[in-house]
Amino acid sequence: MYEEIVKLVDDVTPEMIAIRRDFHKHAEVGWTEMRTASLIARKLSDLGYEVLIGKEVCDAESRANLPSEEELEEAYNRAIAQGADPEFVKATKGGFTSVVGILHCGEGPTVAVRFDIDALYITETENENHFPNKEGFASINKGQMHACGHDCHAASGLGLAKVLMQIKDRLKGTVKLVFQPAEEGGQGGKAITESGILDDVNFLFGAHNTDMGGNFEVLPGLLGSMAARKCDAVFKGKSAHAGIAPHLGNNALLAAATAVQSLHAIPRHGRGATRINVGKFVAGTTRNVIADHAYMGLDIRGETSELNEYMNKKVKTVLEASAMMYGCTVEYIQKGYLPSVISDFPFAERLGEICNKYLGYRVHKMVMNSGSEDISYMMDRVKSLGGQTTFMGFHSKFASNNHSPEFDLNEDYLQRSVKAFAVILCELMK
Repeated sequence: MYEEIVKLVDDVTPEMIAIRRDFHKHAEVGWTEMRTASLIARKLSDLGYEVLIGKEVCDAESRANLPSEEELEEAYNRAIAQGADPEFVKATKGGFTSVVGILHCGEGPTVAVRFDIDALYITETENENHFPNKEGFASINKGQMHACGHDCHAASGLGLAKVLMQIKDRLKGTVKLVFQPAEEGGQGGKAITESGILDDVNFLFGAHNTDMGGNFEVLPGLLGSMAARKCDAVFKGKSAHAGIAPHLGNNALLAAATAVQSLHAIPRHGRGATRINVGKFVAGTTRNVIADHAYMGLDIRGETSELNEYMNKKVKTVLEASAMMYGCTVEYIQKGYLPSVISDFPFAERLGEICNKYLGYRVHKMVMNSGSEDISYMMDRVKSLGGQTTFMGFHSKFASNNHSPEFDLNEDYLQRSVKAFAVILCELMK
């Protein structure tokens, strides 16, 4: 049977590559993945899956960091113009871009596999040697790019869907293929979780591409992935002429600049890793005017949720003190939160053993990941209800680091991950 799975995956690989390149070319950021979601739903429906989309599997109140209504409307119109499925795209309007495909195979466990589908606010490089440029599938949506490989994740989910449909008579139970929006924004996982679609799940796993080095094909589980907060800080001061009356102003730019330096000087914690990054800083209006406003976008991480809260309290203190120094005020806004990821170690080891036994994959020991992942919401829910979960990694060579304009990954990720997913499902659903 496992030899058959390998052949089925090899056969579907050209189709997965075509899908991946199409999604890459039409990159859509969190909550705007309307074209992507509609085409995923169409392909699942055509294969014979029960399809849930939009508000059926996306809790409206649990979404965060949504684009404006104007941006969502623009994204909807763009999706239609770029070939969205006319039937399913209607359900995504307004930023409801979750999709779940369900395959019923009789009595047995319910197994969910999660695939994230969103792009990033990054402008893809114009370097002619960049593989998507050479092959003609670089993003045509300005300022939006699949710079983390979620195009491959989405395509692998559809490849798996096709393979499973061809071996469904040998599976016992139910498969839920979960296509999640807004992973980068940190709230897509929560919106799907709060819809209740995972409340009957016995096993849940997801995966990400990785180029961490080492001689391995699969990393079956993470000891942990950092808890993360996505935050904004808005400083407000008072304008004045910078030459004639600087004493009448309150300089929001200087207050924010002081905060940037001090934030990066927050003491690390002795009980685990912590991180902070100010990734965006915008202030003022023109050269000879005291800046009356400043904005910064922050990312706060901790090895555990408790360590994240330690950093969060320090951040608030720094922001308020910096504002006070210059007679300004500051508003602190939390845009998203991701709890830490903790895999079930015995379950992760079991999946690694399956990959090694039936596919010959070299297995890497579980590691701590300094990134963050909002599959954590799903994992926490499934574990709280007695299920088993893990988050996996599959090795694939990168052209550049994640989240860079030059990012690209070897498309062998598609074959490697889908073979593992299919074999794992067969073992869990004997």
